[in-house]
Amino acid sequence: MGNSPLEQENILIRQLRRLIQSIEAAGHSFLPSTDQVLLQSIVEAAARIFGAAAASIALIDESLQELVFRVAYGAGQESLPGKRIPLDQGIVGYVAMTGQPIAVSNVQQDPRFSQSFAKSTGYVPRSILATPLISGDRVIGVMEVLDKISAPSFGLQDMELLGIFAAQAAIAIQQSQQFDRIDVALINGLKAIAGDESPDLQACLDNAAQLAGTGSIEVSDLQELARLIYDFSQLDEAGRRLCIQVLRTFQDYRISRPNFLK
Repeated sequence: MGNSPLEQENILIRQLRRLIQSIEAAGHSFLPSTDQVLLQSIVEAAARIFGAAAASIALIDESLQELVFRVAYGAGQESLPGKRIPLDQGIVGYVAMTGQPIAVSNVQQDPRFSQSFAKSTGYVPRSILATPLISGDRVIGVMEVLDKISAPSFGLQDMELLGIFAAQAAIAIQQSQQFDRIDVALINGLKAIAGDESPDLQACLDNAAQLAGTGSIEVSDLQELARLIYDFSQLDEAGRRLCIQVLRTFQDYRISRPNFLK
């Protein structure tokens, strides 16, 4: 026998409340403000640690079977971000497909090296050290460091160190991506509580969902909205009517004064 509508609503409210509590417990203070800032900080640290002329991170776009270069540091850093390369091309593609790190001392002698792609970035390296970014049991991207300044090529010790660094980087990237999806989860939770009987609220939440993940909506604002909806659900009928009337009065005033709060 299924739960009644009221029981289902209470279950959704409890689930949403647990989600909010888990967000607050985890916090986001240990991560930079955006995923892009996080990735940029990783490549800058990698270039400095390995004494490399350049470093980059490419993440896999599974829908298109391509690697997308998200950030770069050093030589070619202006032109590389945003460029794409198929998973079956280049040394970076080889690492992504095999999940194996690789050190190439002379790229001109390696048939896997994509000369045309390197030229399109404005920087053709001599040597490359690349390692996969692995989350769980899947490769999510590749980190590369190019041209060690103090030596003609990268050694075995460099490969081992980059592997340790990449493992931590992959965890941080995954955490950041999961956090960026929290706003969508919150909105979906709010929509479930609103139900089909609240078309105006559903429309507002649909608009919010389109903005989620763009930085236009703060997760803290969604948390506060979730708390208010939860508190609203605990009121009696008279209290809910009063709250709705207050909101409608505010809305009417906002419509009559279009510059209000701008």
